[in-house]
Amino acid sequence: MRSIDTRSRIGVLVLAAAVSAWSCKESTAPGRYAAASVTAGNYHSCSLTTSGAGHCWGWNAYGQLGLGGTDSAAHASPASVSGGLTFAAMSAGGYHTCAVTAGGAAYCWGDGVHGQLGNGSTADDSVPGAVSGGLVFTAVSAGLYHTCGLVSGGAARCWGFNVAGALGVGSSDTTPHKTPAAVSGGLSFMAVSAGGYHTCGLTSAGAAYCWGDNTYGQLGDGSNAARTAPVPVSGALTFMSISAGGYHTCGLTSTALVYCWGANGYGELGTGTTSSSTYPELLPGGLTFASVSAGLLHTCGVTTGGATYCWGYNDAGQLGNGSVSTDSLPAAVSGGVRFVAVSAGGYHTCGLTAGGAVYCWGYGQFGQVGNGSTNTAYYPALTSSP
Repeated sequence: MRSIDTRSRIGVLVLAAAVSAWSCKESTAPGRYAAASVTAGNYHSCSLTTSGAGHCWGWNAYGQLGLGGTDSAAHASPASVSGGLTFAAMSAGGYHTCAVTAGGAAYCWGDGVHGQLGNGSTADDSVPGAVSGGLVFTAVSAGLYHTCGLVSGGAARCWGFNVAGALGVGSSDTTPHKTPAAVSGGLSFMAVSAGGYHTCGLTSAGAAYCWGDNTYGQLGDGSNAARTAPVPVSGALTFMSISAGGYHTCGLTSTALVYCWGANGYGELGTGTTSSSTYPELLPGGLTFASVSAGLLHTCGVTTGGATYCWGYNDAGQLGNGSVSTDSLPAAVSGGVRFVAVSAGGYHTCGLTAGGAVYCWGYGQFGQVGNGSTNTAYYPALTSSP
């Protein structure tokens, strides 16, 4: 594994940067691009326009922005992904990015040392490269050092780093898996989410399965045993969506309730405690959600009423409430901006408004907030136009 984290997992950010400017109103400036989706990685972010054009910003040391080169400079404004491709969906991982075209072709770029680009190589790539095998994908999810996708019919394929069985192929090894491999068990999924060293999926019936590292109970099967193939999440809950974070997982049920499980040292489960859990824990407070996103050490969600809440680690303002205090209960994001979707990344978060405006907040040293500066943003900051 590369030693590429620029901050330790338990490090505390020195608050030397000034608070970034923020706005309570969406920009309506002529010519501003409208985004259809946004995704936050560890130290970079990406979005897709309504026409499918990809833009990325933040750290680019491994080519994860897809700009056709690598550098360690801060890319503080969205820049166009090279190659002229248009995508239907995009996912920013730890240090790589993947996307799927409307025709089902998968492309990845950035860090490839563990084979997570799926192109048969372990080399980095600064432009989108086709995933090997000629498979038709319906979805793709980039994790920390691995990637998983769904092919037509719902079968899952994974590639990259297989420590603790994160690929779900029935074995555990550290040999790079450089091309898509079938997930064991023969299950058909409607959604898949790749996290730190684990992966989770949902069947069409809403049953949740997870596999990989389980040190903190992030598989939700009531144990701490790593699993090399999918195992059902405890509780017989029916989920509409699932999100695998760094060391925890959260799911949204068909009744709009959020359950989380796994690591909770920073309150990322949102239960009001810092005790980890090996089975799903209901988010307290009576809130109902339309979406939820698990980040590295924090979680965010948008309620059915359109309010955004975040909880967990907050050393860099990634909870968006104007403070740097870690919170083990859902805390409302400040600023008065209403989001329809939110994506929790490493130490920052991004949100999308109904009008297609992208806002980000949290750690900004590499430009991952995207507002033209490298300041940390303690409130939602409107990203710059490409």
